[in-house]
Amino acid sequence: MSSGEQLQDWRLHALQIESEVARVVIGQQQTLRLINVALFARGHVLLEGGVGVGKTTVLRAFARVVGGEFERVEGTIDLMPGDLVYHTYVDADGKPRIDPGPLLRHGEQLTTFFFNEINRARPQVQSLLLRAMAERSVWAFDREHRFPHMTVFADRNKVEKEETFELASAARDRFLFELNMPTPAEPDIRRALVFDTMFHDVDALLAQLKPAVVAWEQLNSVGAAIQQGVQASATIERYALDIWQATETPLRFGITLDGVDMQQLILAGASPRGMSALLRAARVVAWLAGRSHLVPEDIHEVLMPALGHRVFFTPIYELRRQELAEALIAQIMAKVAVP
Repeated sequence: MSSGEQLQDWRLHALQIESEVARVVIGQQQTLRLINVALFARGHVLLEGGVGVGKTTVLRAFARVVGGEFERVEGTIDLMPGDLVYHTYVDADGKPRIDPGPLLRHGEQLTTFFFNEINRARPQVQSLLLRAMAERSVWAFDREHRFPHMTVFADRNKVEKEETFELASAARDRFLFELNMPTPAEPDIRRALVFDTMFHDVDALLAQLKPAVVAWEQLNSVGAAIQQGVQASATIERYALDIWQATETPLRFGITLDGVDMQQLILAGASPRGMSALLRAARVVAWLAGRSHLVPEDIHEVLMPALGHRVFFTPIYELRRQELAEALIAQIMAKVAVP
């Protein structure tokens, strides 16, 4: 089978993942698409939203459909870095035992690592996760443990602020996407979520999903093939570089925001790693659409989730981050000349 035929087969698998999860998660089509993009771009996802909107259900659904081994950790204020790599207990004979923790117990079979309420975990825990995300390995028990197929999904409760720790910029930059999962607004979907008892038992709901619909151990090679197979023209390259510059010096492109001193807004624009993440995701969007070349709309679809958390504002504006990031990205799309 040629590389092109293999990618076409995998494209059908990717769309199957999305449609399968959509059977049990309704009213979140954009969120499902972007998580699927991140999966094939081989990037990690931070999901934010209010209490009870279904963040955990979405991530558990993807874990079941993708297959491989799954681990889940609850973020708590007393969680320590060691809790991710080893587990201590007293066995039936009264002897102390040390077993591998959630990051290590499945070895290279670990495919999905779900960190629930990551902002409740101490910065030391977040730092360990940072290395695990960046290098897909940790050092423990006098050797390096690798999990090359792991994707980290984390969620963050944006309502409660007590006993929480904001993620450091370096940690947020390790996430390919930062997604805001809204409460569905459509009346029919709201009615179904409240009155259709199918959605009230999450375990029974997820059991309806077909497990392991793809060969998860091939995701890395497929992701690499997508990046090599989707091309960017010279005009698209120039467009992406203009977007990068617009995150650094928006005034150069005539970008202004109401009530904002644009000279004082930007502390740092997107990094090279951030722009690489943007293009990596855009190539997957093009592939899912059946194209082997990038168009501006591919970049637009992932611009906010890929760059919104990677543009840093000065302290006076940081408290309005979500609002200003969305407005800035919208203005970049409107003002930067599209080829």
